[in-house]
Amino acid sequence: MDRLFIAGDWKGVPMNDRLYYQDVDLQTFEADVIKRGVEADGTAYVVLNQTAFYPTGGGQPCDTGTIEGVAVTDVEEVDGEIRHRLEAPLPEHTQRVTGRIDWDRRFDHMQQHTGQHILSATFIKLADAQTVAFHLGRDHVTIDVALSELTPELIEKAERQANQVVLENRPIDARFVTAEELEQLPLTKQPTVSENIRVVIIPDYDYNPCGGTHPKTTGEVGPIKIIGWERHRGNIRIQFLCGWRALADYTRKQHLLQDLTRMMTTSEAEIADMLQRLLAEKEALKDSLQQKETELLTYEAARYLKEAAELGNARVVQASFTGRSMQELQQLARTLTSQDEHVIALLATTTDKLQLVFARGGQVAAPMNQLLKETLPLIDGKGGGNPAMAQGGGAPTVAADAVLDHARGLLEV
Repeated sequence: MDRLFIAGDWKGVPMNDRLYYQDVDLQTFEADVIKRGVEADGTAYVVLNQTAFYPTGGGQPCDTGTIEGVAVTDVEEVDGEIRHRLEAPLPEHTQRVTGRIDWDRRFDHMQQHTGQHILSATFIKLADAQTVAFHLGRDHVTIDVALSELTPELIEKAERQANQVVLENRPIDARFVTAEELEQLPLTKQPTVSENIRVVIIPDYDYNPCGGTHPKTTGEVGPIKIIGWERHRGNIRIQFLCGWRALADYTRKQHLLQDLTRMMTTSEAEIADMLQRLLAEKEALKDSLQQKETELLTYEAARYLKEAAELGNARVVQASFTGRSMQELQQLARTLTSQDEHVIALLATTTDKLQLVFARGGQVAAPMNQLLKETLPLIDGKGGGNPAMAQGGGAPTVAADAVLDHARGLLEV
């Protein structure tokens, strides 16, 4: 159930216009509009005398929701005031407003941010590794940990210890502290501000200066699951999920695993072995196919050479195809010129464009790149190569056989 916060209940508390610090579970509140404005891009905004909307900061995205039914699309602190950017301006006469937080988004950010505190503290305890960067994204969360390498064993140990802290349902005390109190706390890191310092405390585990929103117990964080890691700028970047995100990820992967076991008619325990066998079979079939393709090309090249000789054109093999790839033409050209060092191969294929491959045997002097250069203007084409083989393509505005006839005529000049 939404809880309603009325102005004035928190007089005398530091930063008492920021209701998310007074009651993190607050979802609905009332406030007065003290300023209206329009950003440079035309976006309307309002400033309130108090707000439960958390502004972007400290690695945590802002809250969204509504003010008087108008969508709040972004919240940011600018020059000491919290601007609530709106989908549309509020009516001019509106002074007293009701704000509603998108609670699912807020609670998700609380779970992920507090999970980060727990996981970062765990890596300090297990490996004396500080977190040097933190990003709370829409899909996953990352921390950059000051480690040169990371083992699966350390990952498993850290994940288990972090979840043990969650299961113990320890209290979380997030509060502003005095300078005297600050000196007595074993801080995880030093604060980045010099006044209104707020510390998030998980007793006997983590004492972290932080301005973000956090639940009241570690149990609300839910499961913490590390889903990957990689080297990044001399550190290790760890990807993880907490709470409802972790559960959604587990559900998605479970459905995927069930689909795979059903398609492969095997059990979860045997699916890895089954996949390894399938991959091995695929590689064997690929090798066999490549061998057969080589044999077919050898036979095809021999047939073209024989037909050319029978026609009295032993010096040139000319052939056009439809739908054949450039790579296939290049391989056929190599096979032809390897079988007969005195032959010239003029090959073409038509797909969505006309592509050409010209090649010569080792005993032929004619430069194929020059021949291609003089042929491509027929099809407004581009290409390149070397004296032994050249390739290019252009618009199929001229029939392939006509283009090859033109090239052959250039050879005979």
